[in-house]
Amino acid sequence: MDPILIVALVVSLALFFDFTNGFHDTANSSATAIATGALSPRTAVIIAALMNLVGAFLSTAVAKAISVSLINEGVVIPPEMVFAGLTGAILWNLTTWLLGLPSSSSHALFGGLVGSALVFAGFAAVNFPKIIEKVALPAVFAPLIAGLAAFLATRIAYLVTARSQKQRKETGISTGRNGFKVGQIFTSSLVALSHGTNDAQKTMGVITLVLVAAGLQSTGDHVEWWVIIAAALAIALGTYSGGWRIIKTMGSGLAEIKPAQGFAAEVSTGSAILASSYLGFALSTTQVASGGVMGAGLGRKGGQVRWGKAGQVVTGWLLTLPAAAAVGALSALLVKSGPIGIFVDLVLTLAVAIAIFQIARRNRISHTNVLSEVEGASEVVASPRQVRAAAAKAEKAAKKAAAKGKVTK
Repeated sequence: MDPILIVALVVSLALFFDFTNGFHDTANSSATAIATGALSPRTAVIIAALMNLVGAFLSTAVAKAISVSLINEGVVIPPEMVFAGLTGAILWNLTTWLLGLPSSSSHALFGGLVGSALVFAGFAAVNFPKIIEKVALPAVFAPLIAGLAAFLATRIAYLVTARSQKQRKETGISTGRNGFKVGQIFTSSLVALSHGTNDAQKTMGVITLVLVAAGLQSTGDHVEWWVIIAAALAIALGTYSGGWRIIKTMGSGLAEIKPAQGFAAEVSTGSAILASSYLGFALSTTQVASGGVMGAGLGRKGGQVRWGKAGQVVTGWLLTLPAAAAVGALSALLVKSGPIGIFVDLVLTLAVAIAIFQIARRNRISHTNVLSEVEGASEVVASPRQVRAAAAKAEKAAKKAAAKGKVTK
């Protein structure tokens, strides 16, 4: 097949993936601000879209990490390989989005490309040390760092604003914690900005990779301006169109997050992502946001970890890369068979995408079928109110069992 046609297909699919990344992750950059009432859903979506657009222009370090570091030097990269990896990533991303499974768009992309590279050129093609440095290690440490920072920030916020009921009656001054809602306007914007800075660059990197593979660009150490602009617009449009997900799903999920916690989670998340983008680490922004929410949940006195739920979330994080790699490898097997395989893979990807959007439009949208990863992460931590309610329920059940035992005797 004509390489130029393959390049055109890859660019189109990459921008479509960028678009799906935007609506897939809208809730993750705005969820806490909506949950605390700092922003209305519609306003949060508009701000997120604009900040994603701006963020995409701030750096290209992550894009260069993908276009230069993913494949070992000297390995010939056919454009078909990038095409197969991208279709694999899109198939996995859309399927998990519909099913409500915790999945990272970023890791779906990396998994798809790695799986495709293994089929086309074997293990020698993939630069595993760089993947560990730029993807795997940040995936482990960035959520932990964001969670720890959010935990400490929440503790400090509650300590600084702490006033007893007696003091409030004597002075007439409240804790002032609702003031954090104003701060959340800026911190949620910071998260959206950082999301654009990191995630839009992944699409830039993929497009640059295929341009180099087709000989249309000499090296992958720079990103063309038209690529930056196209990727920025795609993720911004995707973020805006994803607003209905937030409006439909924010009635529950993060209801227990208070303004001080939301502020702390957003500051830690935005800071961690921006620092990673500067260093060229291609991390999952949704996992970092989830880490921030969990840390903020534990930072509020009385919060407890639901270890069963935590295990489910972490398992989802760990499975995304290998699962997406498997889908990418299957796509590569199809594409490698020739033009007919490329056509079948493209038709399959488009058919799945259309079917998923049709199902999403017909079915009632709720937390059961389009649960955002941040919403899922929020359920890992039981709030003080939920802990008290569970303790009261357990105590009531114990008394009832004791009374039943006495009657039996």
